Amino acid sequence: MQKEGERLIPINIVDEMKSSYIDYSMSVIVSRALPDVRDGLKPVHRRVLYGMYGLGVFSNRKYLKSARIVGDVLGKYHPHGDSSVYDAMVRMAQDWSLRYPQVDGQGNFGSMDGDPPAAMRYTEARLKKISDEVLSDLDKETVDFQNNFDDSLTEPTVMPSKIPNLLVNGTSGIAVGMATNMAPHNLTEAVNAICAYIDNREITIDELMQHIIAPDFPTGGIIYGYDGVRDAFHTGRGRVVLRAKVAFEEIGNRNAIIVTEIPYQVNKAEMIARTAELVKDEKITGIYEIRDESDRRGLRVVYELKNDAIPNVVLNLLYKYTALQTSFSVNNIALVHGRPEQLNLKDIIHHFVEHRHEVIVRRTQYELRKAKERAHILEGFMKVIGTQDSLDKAIAIIRHSANPQAAKEGIIEEFDLSEIQAQAILDLRLARLTGMELDKIRDEYDTIMKEIADLEDILANEPRRFQIIKDELIEVREKYGDERRTEIDYSGGEMSIEDIIPNESVVLTISHAGYVKRTLLSEYKIQSRGGVGNKAATTRDSDFLEYIVSATNHQYMLFFTEKGRCYWLRVFEIPEGSKTAKGRAVQNLINIEPDDKIKAYIRTNNLKDSEYVNQMSVVMVTKNGTIKKTSLEAYSRPRVNGVNAIEIRDNDQLLGAYLTNGTSQIMIATKNGKCIRFPEEKVREVGRGSIGVRGISMEDNDEAIGMIVVNDLENDTVLVVSEKGYGKRTAVLDYRETNRGGKGVITLNITEKTGNLIAIQNVTDEDGLMIINKSGVAIRMNMDEMRVMGRNTQGVRMINLKKNDEIAAIAKVEMDRDVVEEDSEENEEGIETVTDNQESNTEPTPHVENEDPTEEAENSDSEE
Repeated sequence: MQKEGERLIPINIVDEMKSSYIDYSMSVIVSRALPDVRDGLKPVHRRVLYGMYGLGVFSNRKYLKSARIVGDVLGKYHPHGDSSVYDAMVRMAQDWSLRYPQVDGQGNFGSMDGDPPAAMRYTEARLKKISDEVLSDLDKETVDFQNNFDDSLTEPTVMPSKIPNLLVNGTSGIAVGMATNMAPHNLTEAVNAICAYIDNREITIDELMQHIIAPDFPTGGIIYGYDGVRDAFHTGRGRVVLRAKVAFEEIGNRNAIIVTEIPYQVNKAEMIARTAELVKDEKITGIYEIRDESDRRGLRVVYELKNDAIPNVVLNLLYKYTALQTSFSVNNIALVHGRPEQLNLKDIIHHFVEHRHEVIVRRTQYELRKAKERAHILEGFMKVIGTQDSLDKAIAIIRHSANPQAAKEGIIEEFDLSEIQAQAILDLRLARLTGMELDKIRDEYDTIMKEIADLEDILANEPRRFQIIKDELIEVREKYGDERRTEIDYSGGEMSIEDIIPNESVVLTISHAGYVKRTLLSEYKIQSRGGVGNKAATTRDSDFLEYIVSATNHQYMLFFTEKGRCYWLRVFEIPEGSKTAKGRAVQNLINIEPDDKIKAYIRTNNLKDSEYVNQMSVVMVTKNGTIKKTSLEAYSRPRVNGVNAIEIRDNDQLLGAYLTNGTSQIMIATKNGKCIRFPEEKVREVGRGSIGVRGISMEDNDEAIGMIVVNDLENDTVLVVSEKGYGKRTAVLDYRETNRGGKGVITLNITEKTGNLIAIQNVTDEDGLMIINKSGVAIRMNMDEMRVMGRNTQGVRMINLKKNDEIAAIAKVEMDRDVVEEDSEENEEGIETVTDNQESNTEPTPHVENEDPTEEAENSDSEE
């Protein structure tokens, strides 16, 4: 109900909300959350320093109770909660929060474990020595002052700061609609960069970065990768990845990871507790015990490892899942002339230098004014007491005056002085009237006149003012500069799964029914040729191993199906299993259709490397002898559901897919022992959906069994293996080059004893070979044990097959020469060299049609 004398004014609630919210927003932005670009301080920090300045608790004075300081700041300048002031002061005293702390705290001021500080009534504080440089010249009218909250006092709007505080200590704050997060930097580097800017105002940010290399955090650590730093310096925004500093030690009979520095703003106790949870949940494996051995001498966290753990693998898991690796998102927003702005490195330096220039000008003007005022008084002294006669006159005037005012007027009239000069004469003590004191006054006058000339020169000479800024900065650097704490790992980058998985050599086995697994190559022991082998994979009923691939964990596998689809997997994404494990159905790893089946594979390097994928091609061959060539770039964008790779016709199926480099030689073999060699350029490149062209012409009862790609004609040899365990190495050049589409020449003399040809591979003496038969027995051997022989032979026995067993697949692998096992008895029994000139070969050499090269080239251009 409206009372008498009251008046109601209707206000639109939308306008009122808008106006009130804008006022509130600006108050938070300007008066609470954002620092000033000039001194790098928010209002609460500025008021804490000014309050301590007013109380006189400098670095050379005794400590004062924190409650006294907080109360003074609250009562005079900062009318908010006492916790806001005390929390700000506490952070200014923590050497793990500020790169260069500004408050010297005595008592419990918290810890890196997140422990709270003691109550303000228990702690004491005073200013750090470096804070003297922030407050320097505050009493010389160098900055503007404003009224406090109740207009009873004044406070500085900014500090004169000789320290580039915004750069060296950084800050963080959340305003309304914006936030700031500025990283700390090394004082020595910052001063060097500012001096370089003063010397050359047109200096680029990249040139400044030669001086101020990267942020320098109080807790040390390692900056992992430099891209984020570069972005932050150039744009004012960037993501800096931080890693803990670690070392490896042996404690007893165990390996241990020792952490001596952690990333900035990480709570050590929370980090350890979180790691313990991850170990318990088995997300991080290999850790036996975690201990915090930190003390007053420094930080030390010990991760003791299990006996079978690999330190680097565990460390990478810790980097991925715990706060041992974090990121600092730089967002350089500060107040410039009262308005928030995003600033790059050069902007911050520019505004600081401009501020220091203004401080130098205002300080010089103040000192000049004071010097002139003193000179004016000294001139009066010399007029009155410069001679004995004038001194006697002055004394007589004073003695005979009725009061001080009359004496002042008499002196002014007699000596033509100003009121200030006359008052100074009256205020002189009698001791100053001696001859010695007169000489001191004259010397002081001469000194002060030189000072006036010097100050006037400073005001008239801008280069000299900037030289003064440089000299004062260098002096600060000499006093407080120190070594960089945070190291920089320029080779680092975004954390990826590859950092966790070691890039080890592995063997991939793929069974006929589509079961796949990954096994360390070191699990397979090397035997000599002719050995009986040892047990490899256990297969399911009526299943057998069909493909063996030697790879490394970081490579890609491209799987091609009999329907002509292509799918992708990283090698490390394939489940690891022991040598005798059955493996996992490939349908559980990729989105292959239920009625489809893997028929070919390609092992490639990084598909994100545009130069690599455009340089390489994928060549595919089918059972009917069709060949197709497509750029690897067409397969460089993995899709969950795969892509079409080749069109497969009825009664045909994909045999293999291979990488070529544009200058390769292609060789295709058939089960009846024929082989053709032609240059890759004979096959034109087509799109993913095309059918391809004829690669080799065959008889009705024949079919292609495989293809190889040869890049070194001089050193590569062709290894062919038959289903009954016979094999042979032949020089590539023994196969004459023909056109695509010919019938080929004999590569292995096929007999009942050898069985049909089942595999072709290109090898050198440095290669190893793995053979797996359909019953799952595997053998590894070195290829230098097999001599190179002629094309039209049956070869030598490579593996002893039991009962009606047959070879399922072969693969070329890297060999470890240090672990060769000599199996001499089995070797002697197993070797059986068979050629068409020996008695053991009683079967006649089959007649080879198409030995005429003109006939081999028939239909070479025919396409299907």
